[in-house]
Amino acid sequence: MKISVIITTYNSEEWLRKVLIGYSVQTETDFEIVIADDGSNEKTKEIISSFKESFILPIKHVWQEDNGFQKCKILNKAIVVTSSDYLLFTDGDCIPKNDFIAQHLNYKEKGYLLSGGYFKLPMNTSQSITKKNILDQECFKISWLTKNGVRKNFKLSKLFNFRLFVYFMNWITPTKKTFNGHNTSCFKADIIAVNGFNEDMSYGGLDRELGERMFNFGILAKQIRYSAICLHLDHKRGYFSQENWDENLKTRAYNIKNNIIQTKNGIHQYL
Repeated sequence: MKISVIITTYNSEEWLRKVLIGYSVQTETDFEIVIADDGSNEKTKEIISSFKESFILPIKHVWQEDNGFQKCKILNKAIVVTSSDYLLFTDGDCIPKNDFIAQHLNYKEKGYLLSGGYFKLPMNTSQSITKKNILDQECFKISWLTKNGVRKNFKLSKLFNFRLFVYFMNWITPTKKTFNGHNTSCFKADIIAVNGFNEDMSYGGLDRELGERMFNFGILAKQIRYSAICLHLDHKRGYFSQENWDENLKTRAYNIKNNIIQTKNGIHQYL
């Protein structure tokens, strides 16, 4: 298959349902979905089972026991079971536009990772999106969003469909080309080469840390935040800890200064 889509989740069944509806109407159909589940209850399994007829290939559900925030560990486990040599990372709160996978494949290139972004929705808009809104792609229209709680601002330009405008904005955007866990694709071999995600890291920049080690390895990045669009559904972040965040920043600074490529506690233990 052309690509494996890895979707992280934790006890967010309704958001995951909306996300999977988005993947059921992709213009590109040659892909697999791997759910990286950091200890959700049975409701998540039920949602996944309800979509078993929606995709050509079965959805793989990689689950681990709930033992606190262990996103890096479940991501490494999910990577191991993928069947494609090219991976797309996203989250269970990001609804993909119907050409989301096609755009990642269009920009795919050896020696590069693709750095995408998202359009963040307020809670009332997130809750308002229905199955029909996703199937007919109405929720990606600026007119629908502004009628349903989104304030008019420049960020809505991410949803413009004019090709030249999209290319131009990808080129001029000041946003750094980073590894974003909600919207990044890369070759599986490049992740394995740097020993995957650092399982010693908790919440706060763990995806960026992986990307920085990939850059140290020699991988470059392309900016596609205006090409591959997803809607980020709002949610609480009860797992945030300033202490953990500060520790992660120290790790990233050390890696950059010392040109660190491989983490000690990563994916190699599962291979």
